[in-house]
Amino acid sequence: MIERVAVVGGGTMGVGIAYRFAVAGFEVDLVDTDDDMAAKAVARVVAALDGAVSRDKLSAEAAEKAASRLWPHGAIVDLEGGLGLVIEAVPEEMALKRRILEAAELLSPGVLATNTSSLSIDGLATSLARRDRFAGMHFFNPVWVMDLVEVIRGTATSDETITAVKAVVRRLGMQAAVVNDRPGFASTRLGILLGLEAMRMVEEGVAEPEDIDRAMELGYRHAMGPLKTGDLVGLDVRLAIAENLASVYGERFEPPDILRRMVAEGLLGKKTGRGFYTW
Repeated sequence: MIERVAVVGGGTMGVGIAYRFAVAGFEVDLVDTDDDMAAKAVARVVAALDGAVSRDKLSAEAAEKAASRLWPHGAIVDLEGGLGLVIEAVPEEMALKRRILEAAELLSPGVLATNTSSLSIDGLATSLARRDRFAGMHFFNPVWVMDLVEVIRGTATSDETITAVKAVVRRLGMQAAVVNDRPGFASTRLGILLGLEAMRMVEEGVAEPEDIDRAMELGYRHAMGPLKTGDLVGLDVRLAIAENLASVYGERFEPPDILRRMVAEGLLGKKTGRGFYTW
């Protein structure tokens, strides 16, 4: 049974993933670019735990125990070998992710996973020696609220690896949707299409962002509208994913001018304070 995991990347997704694992009782090694950044990432997880206590989502005792399971590291080489699971959660850049995964594989983890939302699992695995132990674990932001993990099977991913990942997801109190390795998988492919069309509607003056989102939230029971979701994920991230999918599937994924313009102007959503909404 997997008891200790390493999360590589202390950004928004890495912090959220570390939070879920620590709350579920796993020992969590959180790796970032140096010791200072790793300590700051752990501090953000602890702040999220404190926030959950203040909202009565978590008891003070549970938060304290979860915080005690977090261990910051400034480099992958600082980790001990033989980890049950290593998840990379660095930005959506193929070359960067490959470098991280190659370094992480040297630790001989039972399972090596990527949190990519759109990059090919087989493409990321090209330089890995144990592709059978490699899979996608696509978490959704904010991780502490969203209960889905999209589990992506590469061509070489073994049944044993998929079984192990699904068991981890269950222990996290989440649910798995298993899909095969195709660009955009299932959730991103569908979600990006909806988001891009919503952006075109704003561009065409069909409605204000709030009303477009309200139509999907109330009319189709979406927990969050596509424009607010884009702001939360980051419009620069949305643009990069759309460009990647457009290169594979063609013009239906071509980013609208409004998205390119907003990213160029630094209006990236929640992380910059402005996107389709003011945060």
